[in-house]
Amino acid sequence: MTSSPRILAAPVPAAPRLRGLAGAVLAGVGLWFGGAQAQTNADLEALSQRWADAALQGDAPAGMPLRLQVQVGKLDARLQLAACAKVEPYLPPGTRLWGRTRIGLRCVQGGKPWNVYLPVTVQAFGPAWVLNNNVRMGDALSAGDASVAEVDWAENDSPVVASQPDWVGQEAARHLQAGQALRQNMLRAPQLFALGAQVKVAVTGGGFTIISSGRAMAAGAEGANIRVRMDNGRLVSGVVNAQGVVEVK
Repeated sequence: MTSSPRILAAPVPAAPRLRGLAGAVLAGVGLWFGGAQAQTNADLEALSQRWADAALQGDAPAGMPLRLQVQVGKLDARLQLAACAKVEPYLPPGTRLWGRTRIGLRCVQGGKPWNVYLPVTVQAFGPAWVLNNNVRMGDALSAGDASVAEVDWAENDSPVVASQPDWVGQEAARHLQAGQALRQNMLRAPQLFALGAQVKVAVTGGGFTIISSGRAMAAGAEGANIRVRMDNGRLVSGVVNAQGVVEVK
């Protein structure tokens, strides 16, 4: 069982900054228990929910709005936690408030310190480009291949591609299926030449440029850094320009 999800309206930019925001902002947030009163699991879960809600609201730069929903899970009912005067929630190292994650709870004022973890699911609903049809690996995407729909940006670690110019003309890095939201790891720049292709190499230095040729040691896209075996057998490295020429400096 999990608690009812909380929905928060928070504006965030096209590249969300919600991944790892909570540690410094809410380090001092805690729950105090007076006298001999013992904390219950429900108290701790409610504290965690408030902490997660506040963490998500605390990072709200201007930009594209996302509808944030955070759901905190339940502590194991078998846990027997010692009474604690103050409990502090925190974000464990290497985790982030995004997708399926966890937050920690630790006793910072009690006779027997303890530390436990709660599962948390953060969803971030907002507009994204969703494929209208299947796309084969290596095919270039056109404007008609996707339409705008609301998706959970946090469902996958790879960032959503929110701007149409950022994906039109890009190639599918793998086979894509209709209904998938376009994400950065699904796309790659168009390949200008294949592995083993004969390519032009421009060597620049000291006010001169020498044009030669060689065989590509990898497929090349604009901006890629690849190695080329020159006709004399020498290996050089350079960056592929928009015309498919490997520029060596």
